[in-house]
Amino acid sequence: MVSIKLDKVSLVYKLHEKLTLSAPDRRLGATGGRIEGSGRKQFVQALDDVSFELTAGDRLGLVGPNGAGKTTLLKVLYGIYEPSGGTVGIEGKVDALFNINIGFRREATGRRNIVLRGLINGWSEAEIEEKMEDIIAFSELGDFIDLPFKSYSQGMAARLAFSVATALDPEILLMDEWIGAGDASFQEKAKRRMDELAEKAGIIVLASHSESLIQSVCTKRLTLKGGRVESLTTAPTKRARTATKF
Repeated sequence: MVSIKLDKVSLVYKLHEKLTLSAPDRRLGATGGRIEGSGRKQFVQALDDVSFELTAGDRLGLVGPNGAGKTTLLKVLYGIYEPSGGTVGIEGKVDALFNINIGFRREATGRRNIVLRGLINGWSEAEIEEKMEDIIAFSELGDFIDLPFKSYSQGMAARLAFSVATALDPEILLMDEWIGAGDASFQEKAKRRMDELAEKAGIIVLASHSESLIQSVCTKRLTLKGGRVESLTTAPTKRARTATKF
């Protein structure tokens, strides 16, 4: 059964000290949270006592101001950052869309990048070949699929990245903000695709500043502030919402 369970997860690091990374050759990005202590004893509490549980069909929206810990939490879920405390339990195959350029080679064509991204994600050559035309059709790139990735607009790159990531129905999909790129018609297609993924016993965790996107896509809403959970809202429909305060 697909599931995510976090129990009192924290992430702490000293200022000017590298985070412990659980995957080799990862570059440390910007991290939010709270700066505490003073002088040489200053540290950043990036996440603090974060707990929640998700099961098949859940679509969790992460909201909060810049630096609240949304992207950091996604990276903990993906295994990029190791938590300083607490436990992270994940059952299911996880894919992530944090940056539309990750996993793509700028000089390679869109078609070649589909193959490369598929291999990185552990797909077999047969699986990639089987899904190739469906990915191209969903991305709406047409003949542009055989042009270099570096020639794509941000919207085109976003469409290709989303199409590849969702082509083989990942059991758990982590997404960070960029889904707003592209035109309205593709955004609507993307929302329908996410609905389909969730209905196939998948889990989606989406960080976004777009209230309309959170409301239209997500069934649960987790608000972060300074690395802490401020509230967890269950919203099976737009008209039925209950909130648990922390």
